[in-house]
Amino acid sequence: MPSRLILGIESSCDETSASIVRNGTEVLSNVVASQLIHADYGGVVPELASREHLRAITPVVREAMHRAGVQYSDLDAIAVTEGPGLAGALLVGITFAKALAFAANKPLISVNHLEGHIHAVLMDAETTFADANPLLALVVSGGHTHLYLATKSADTWHYRNVGKTLDDAAGEAYDKVAKLLGLPYPGGPWMDALAAHGIPDPTLFPFTQIKQKATGNTAPKLSREAAVAEDDDPTRPEFRRFDLSFSGIKTAVRRYVELHKMQPAIAARAESLHATGLDKTRPGDPANVTAALKYFDPETLNLIASFQNAVVKNLARQTFAAAGHFGAKGVLVSGGVSANSYLRQIMTTTAKSHNLPIAFPTIALSTDNAAMIAAAAFPKLLTRTFAADILEPTPQLRLG
Repeated sequence: MPSRLILGIESSCDETSASIVRNGTEVLSNVVASQLIHADYGGVVPELASREHLRAITPVVREAMHRAGVQYSDLDAIAVTEGPGLAGALLVGITFAKALAFAANKPLISVNHLEGHIHAVLMDAETTFADANPLLALVVSGGHTHLYLATKSADTWHYRNVGKTLDDAAGEAYDKVAKLLGLPYPGGPWMDALAAHGIPDPTLFPFTQIKQKATGNTAPKLSREAAVAEDDDPTRPEFRRFDLSFSGIKTAVRRYVELHKMQPAIAARAESLHATGLDKTRPGDPANVTAALKYFDPETLNLIASFQNAVVKNLARQTFAAAGHFGAKGVLVSGGVSANSYLRQIMTTTAKSHNLPIAFPTIALSTDNAAMIAAAAFPKLLTRTFAADILEPTPQLRLG
């Protein structure tokens, strides 16, 4: 196969990234500019995200090209995230990619951000799953929690959504509970690091039970047309959903805090952590955790550990139930939350007990990045599936 180079561009949320990938697997460069400004607001502010993308995208792309040692004339295509994501953030990446493709006379490929996360795993592990078809993919991040049945046919991957969160994404629940407990943003890495110092109580947050309707749909009930559009026709005998919910556990933590009158201690902790001047660029860094631990009592650490235990084991339960139901031959776990150490531990142990191979992205490719976008674009380059000139952001873009 001749060498094919793709420049990937990712700007769906608060990371501006550009990457050069050869033949869908070899990463020549992957530059990511993170927007630290959102830490002051406890979450991503869409308008600020768009402005930061505008500032960063040109130098980020130039740096990716420089590190890879390539010229625009060497590229075979330019790939960009079409959605899902923040409309303004997506628009920056798409507008830049369209202009660049026009100026360099290169084809433009649009990529679904969720498929990109799946390819963040496949670009390293596809040979491992060469004979494993279908696969069950869990995409879990701050904005998404989805289960996909991924089937490969003629070198092209096809996806069917078989489960999703009905409310908060798992990573969103992590961040909201972290904020509730006085932790800096982003809270997910902090929760993971601190949970190791607590003792989980498995009875504190029982699993959310999502009842199946007689038709096979879960609440909220889909119309027949919507179900068919999602490839979830309730008349099909194999139809079954493996949905999740995380808003309940978030509310349960809040009630626990109120019941045990923990608010004054939380407010004092937040003020102390802010005054300590922790490194916001490395929330899970051991030095940061050591500095922060003195502000946490055993009850709070146990609460954090119990929360993480419930969320992670709920994800594992639904993932492997779906894998068994659909006869998956392997499991992929991707997205920002896939960097969580406890999630990796529990998912790996559960996969072993089910005698299923499992793979995760590298830590660097767990969060949003352009290498995964370029990797997902490679099959589209081979089939010459290019974007139309009228390509626009699709904030609610679905996969499958």
